[in-house]
Amino acid sequence: MSQYDPLIDSAAARLGNVLRREGLLVSAAESCTGGGICEAITRVSGSSAWFHTGFVTYANHSKARWLNVSEADLAAHGAVSEPVVRAMALGALEAAEADLAVAVSGIAGPDGGSAEKPVGTVWFAWTARGGETFSACKRLQGSRREVRAQTVLHALEGLLKLVERRSVSQSAG
Repeated sequence: MSQYDPLIDSAAARLGNVLRREGLLVSAAESCTGGGICEAITRVSGSSAWFHTGFVTYANHSKARWLNVSEADLAAHGAVSEPVVRAMALGALEAAEADLAVAVSGIAGPDGGSAEKPVGTVWFAWTARGGETFSACKRLQGSRREVRAQTVLHALEGLLKLVERRSVSQSAG
């Protein structure tokens, strides 16, 4: 168990409540978390009401095949990059026929880092059907387990913010 587990459980429960209330489906496209986001979401009882499909696309060819990520973007920018994670989110949204999607790709460590992309570098993207796609890069600290847990937590928190933005823009329109 990690120190982040109670925070992850709370964020997943809050997300589930909002998604149920709004009648929305969410999907996730994961690389460095290896299914951790999907696991956190489905840890919540009743999650089949707001979650149907997730993608663990660890290998680049899987990102291209299942999420329609451009081979050119993978070659030019690498898997841990803004163009790739944005494409992963959009690919998950479409492939899962979801209303919202999150995608993550990063270097959890302890190996694999470089001067340009050190261990703990994680790219995130969140998107909503008919809305904008938001992305962010974080440099996380800690062990592999801690980096992955922080990534799951930030992904869930970003989905909560996305739902709030979506609700506000729909009520204003």
